[in-house]
Amino acid sequence: MNGTPVTPVPRRSHYEEVTEQLKAQILQGRLKAGDRLPSTKEMSERFGVSRSVTREALSALKAMGLIEIRQGGACRVIGRGGAATAQAADAPGTQGLSPAALRLDRSALAHMLEARSMLEVSNAALAAAKRTDADLERLREALADMEHAAAGGADADEADLRFHMALARAGQNPVLLRVFESIAMPLHAAIAGTRREPAAGPAVQERSSSEGISRQLLEEHTAIYEAVASCDQDRAVQQMRLHLEHMEAFLTDG
Repeated sequence: MNGTPVTPVPRRSHYEEVTEQLKAQILQGRLKAGDRLPSTKEMSERFGVSRSVTREALSALKAMGLIEIRQGGACRVIGRGGAATAQAADAPGTQGLSPAALRLDRSALAHMLEARSMLEVSNAALAAAKRTDADLERLREALADMEHAAAGGADADEADLRFHMALARAGQNPVLLRVFESIAMPLHAAIAGTRREPAAGPAVQERSSSEGISRQLLEEHTAIYEAVASCDQDRAVQQMRLHLEHMEAFLTDG
């Protein structure tokens, strides 16, 4: 990254703009597999943002499988696909499946949704019990981006992923977080692909392009946030289950 130009980030963009700039540098080959990123402090100074914003951007890049964060905080570029995709390909029931196959294979998608449900329902309770003010701020930022996308008819997929990643971190359990990170991006890609591919049912395609689904998802995520913010574990579990049930029905033409 030495010598690579970066653009100071306007505050309203927060870590999303940092994420996009770093992602572009990786995908365009300016940052190559094996390259080590500067320290969080140095990157924060270059982008003109706080260290918490930089750390959030790095976590998003890790979830995308573009970088790895080693013990001690050192970050290294993996490449275009990265560890998360590799781990998903090695998971039982997904061996030999390309990303495109994962998008279309209903059985693989069902297995990933089942794994996600087990993780996220448990983590919702943990987040309600252990969340910090910083966790709540990250969740609110993701919700604000989802609301902006819903109002403008834009794609809220990335904000959705960031909300769930922030919720996983709010559980304060590094083991659960690492497991969730290993499936988050492949599952995100599988869900997005299933909704948009021609092989998806007509109801799925129609609902995917409607403003109504964006508004419903925003309401469901807001309900989860409110339960976590109020430290209500039972309600957090209930709202997460309801959201995941709706998503499964949505994706299976239910």
